[in-house]
Amino acid sequence: MKRTVLFDGECNFCDASVQFIIKRDPYEYFQFASLQSETGQQLSRDFAIPEDVDSLVVIENGKAYTKSSGALHIAKKLDGLWHLAFLFILIPSPIRDGVYDLVARNRYKWFGKKEEACMLPTPAERKRFI
Repeated sequence: MKRTVLFDGECNFCDASVQFIIKRDPYEYFQFASLQSETGQQLSRDFAIPEDVDSLVVIENGKAYTKSSGALHIAKKLDGLWHLAFLFILIPSPIRDGVYDLVARNRYKWFGKKEEACMLPTPAERKRFI
């Protein structure tokens, strides 16, 4: 079953995160759409994702996961030892989300914002973007 990752298409950190996921997802569990795209906006409406969520969302089994829960649901399916990061789900979400919010709030300052150039996916990667 495909899981959909919605990401901020203007954020360098989010773009790097998508590349990180693609490299560690040999079974192609994930497909991707930017939050700014028509598909991303439609999925945001369909899953009642709050408008203030602007970094990363994972849609899995008919449910949308945001903030640290979304990141951990991604880690759970990645190749290598990354799935062990899912154990952080045991930490209360207010603590996890506090750290997540700190990074999300500063992501443009720390990692920059895309101007116009974006990565060109290979043909195999291109089919994973919706």
